[in-house]
Amino acid sequence: MASTLTPKEIVVELDKFIVGQDDAKRAVAIALRNRWRRQQVDPALRDEIAPKNIIMIGPTGVGKTEIARRLAKLARAPFIKLEASKFTEVGYVGRDVESMIRDLTELAITMVKQEETKNVRAKAEDLAEEFLLDLLLPPVKAPPPPVEPETETDADDDVVSNVIEMVSEGDFSGLLEMPQATVETADPVIDSAAAERQQKTREKLRKLFRQGKLDDRSVDLEITQQASPVVEIFSAGGFEEMDINLKDMFENIMPKQSKKKKVKVPEAYEIMVEREAQRMVDMDKVIKEAKSRVEQNGIIFLDELDKVVAREGTSTPDVSREGVQRDLLPIVEGSSVNTKYGIVKTDHILFIAAGAFHGTKPSDLIPEMQGRFPIRVELDSLGKDDFIRILTEPENALTRQYVELMKTEGVTLKIDAGAIEQLAEIACLANEKHENIGARRLHTVLECLLDEVSFNASEMSGVTVNINADEVSRKLDDVVEDEDLGRYIL
Repeated sequence: MASTLTPKEIVVELDKFIVGQDDAKRAVAIALRNRWRRQQVDPALRDEIAPKNIIMIGPTGVGKTEIARRLAKLARAPFIKLEASKFTEVGYVGRDVESMIRDLTELAITMVKQEETKNVRAKAEDLAEEFLLDLLLPPVKAPPPPVEPETETDADDDVVSNVIEMVSEGDFSGLLEMPQATVETADPVIDSAAAERQQKTREKLRKLFRQGKLDDRSVDLEITQQASPVVEIFSAGGFEEMDINLKDMFENIMPKQSKKKKVKVPEAYEIMVEREAQRMVDMDKVIKEAKSRVEQNGIIFLDELDKVVAREGTSTPDVSREGVQRDLLPIVEGSSVNTKYGIVKTDHILFIAAGAFHGTKPSDLIPEMQGRFPIRVELDSLGKDDFIRILTEPENALTRQYVELMKTEGVTLKIDAGAIEQLAEIACLANEKHENIGARRLHTVLECLLDEVSFNASEMSGVTVNINADEVSRKLDDVVEDEDLGRYIL
C-alpha cells in the first residue's frame, strides 16, 4: 500500500538523515505522493497515469543513493539499487536489463513472506512448543495386554475341526456361537491417574522451557534436507532469460532426505517454529500480493546512468552503453517481463536514475531515454558547513555512531564542537586536493583520527577520551599537507 505521507512530511522524514539537497527531496516527495494520489483516482483513468521518472545529477557522496534508499523505507515498497553499467545488450555475456524486474520480484516475495510469517508466528510458536514437549516427554502408551502362551490341547483341536467342518458345509451361523477371545483392559482409574501425572510433568517442563532452564538440554530432531543433484544446473549467472527455472524443477524431482540430528532445545524450537510457519503461509497469496506491490509501488534505483552514455569521439560500439539504453526503453516505458512467478508489468514502477555526468551530459542520452525521465534534479556539492551539519544533525550521525561503538568497550568518547569544525574543514580540504568523494571523505577522516582509540579501546574500560580541535590538528594536519601521504590515507 502506498504511503499516505504528504510531501512536506516526506521531506521532514528525509531531513532526519540527509543534509541539504532540498530540490531532490522535493522531487522524490512529489513522486511518492503521486503514487497515493493515483490510487484515489477513478479506476478507468488510473492505468493511464504513469510515474514521472527522475534523474538525479551530482558528484559522488552528495546523497543520491541515500535519498532513494530512505524513500523506499518510507514508502514500504519493494526497492532495489542497481548499477546501470553492469548490464549488457541482450545476446552478450552479462546481465540483461529484464533481470532487474526478476530481482525486484524476488525481493517483494521475500518481503511479503516475512510479513505473512510474522502474522502466523504466534500460532506457530504454540504448535512448536507442543511438539518440543512431545520430544522432551513422549506420550505414555498403554501397555499391550498380556499374551497367554499358546499350548496345543485337545480342545483347541476340536475347535479348529469344527470351524473347518462348518466352513466346508457353508454354515457360517455357528461361528457366531463360538466362544470369543477376551482381552483384559487396564483399569480406567489407573489410566486416568497416569494421564494426570503425565500432564503435570508436561506443564512443569513447559514452565522450565519458558524460563530458559532447558536451554542446555538436547533433543533428537528429524530434519528434512533437499537432496543435491550430482550436477548443478546453471547456478552461475547467465541463462536468466529462460522461462523455466531448471533449478527449481530439479529440486521438485529430487527426493527429500530426512535425518535425525541432535540439537539444543532453543535451536530445535526455532527450527520447529520456522517449519510450522512455513506450513501456514499461503504462498499463492504471497505471490499475488508481491506481484501487485512490484507493479503498483516498486522502485528501481539505477545508479551510474552516465556510464551507459556513449562518450564523444568514440566510434567503436560498446555493448554496455547505447545498446543498454535501448534495452532499458521498453522496461522504463512499460512492458511485461516473464518471471518464475508469472508475468510482471512495469508500467507503474518508479525509476530513479543517478549519475555524476562528469565527462557527459544528460542530453547525451539517446532522445527516447531522455523522454522517459522527465524530471531532472541537480544535487549540490558539499562544503564545510554541510559537513558540520552531517556530523551533528542526522539521527545516524557518524560522530554518534563512534560514540556508541566505544561505549560497548566501556570507553566514553567526547567530540567537542571545535573538533567537529576542524574535521569538516580537513575533509573539505582533502576533497579539494584529491578526488572529491563528498561526504564519504568524513568516514576516512574519522577513521584516521580515531584509529588509536579504536585499537586500544578494549584495554581502556572506564576511560574518558576527549577529542578537541588541537587533537584533530595534531593527528591530521600533516597528512593533509603531504599530498603523497594524503592520497593513500585520506
